[in-house]
Amino acid sequence: MPQLTALTPLGNLTLSEQDGAIVALDWGRGRDQSPTPLLRRAAAALHAYFDGASDPFADLPLDPAGSAFRRRVWAALRAIPRGRTQSYGELARALGSSARAVGTACSANPIPIIIPCHRVTGVSGLGGYSGGDGAATKRYLLGLEQA
Repeated sequence: MPQLTALTPLGNLTLSEQDGAIVALDWGRGRDQSPTPLLRRAAAALHAYFDGASDPFADLPLDPAGSAFRRRVWAALRAIPRGRTQSYGELARALGSSARAVGTACSANPIPIIIPCHRVTGVSGLGGYSGGDGAATKRYLLGLEQA
């Protein structure tokens, strides 16, 4: 599987491609550096995101592996605009589900940042985040988007 690592303010982030779509974004340096045109575009989009671009990921083909429900949650996450948040409960009501199921889908998101699970918060606080340094990374991403 072709991979490309981009150096970002959060450290190394590795993008993975399969069958012409981005399938993963992982923290750390990938071992198989194979820069394809799509991976170069995705890395450029990541840099644009960290530079403040409003929606640099809109035209990237994504194919996250997951159940039909998880794919519905991830599609809903992509509809949350930069600089905005939505609670797990609000998202659950919109999807006819439970907040716990939405939280589980967020934690299983294979393409964080690009599929912005960091934009989902708890009713009375930040909520969790499974990427990078957890809550500190979530706070950083939300702060970046408010700038």
